Amino acid sequence: DLMRMIAMGGHALTEGFALLGFEGFTNPTAETVERVIGGLLRQGEKALVFLEDGIAPKDSRVLAQVHREGGRIVIAEVPAVSAPQAYRGRVEDLVLRVLGPSALEER
Repeated sequence: DLMRMIAMGGHALTEGFALLGFEGFTNPTAETVERVIGGLLRQGEKALVFLEDGIAPKDSRVLAQVHREGGRIVIAEVPAVSAPQAYRGRVEDLVLRVLGPSALEER
């Protein structure tokens, strides 16, 4: 089985991933993200999807379904190329909730 490789985000991000052979969706709307990922779910496709931070809707039903299913579709959130220092991923938020703010302090 082939795995689709998809990048969704700003021009710089999608251009960079295109050099690696990824399908690119430049400046997608929330509806585009839902449509593309929903299509992957409906078609039973395997995929690796890179989403630029802030692109995906926070209350996305299809992203929640992907996370529940696990495995077949892998979604990785990446920082915006224009503001990498402003990125806070879902894992970081989880660590802060579970272990407290001191868990991420530099020592």
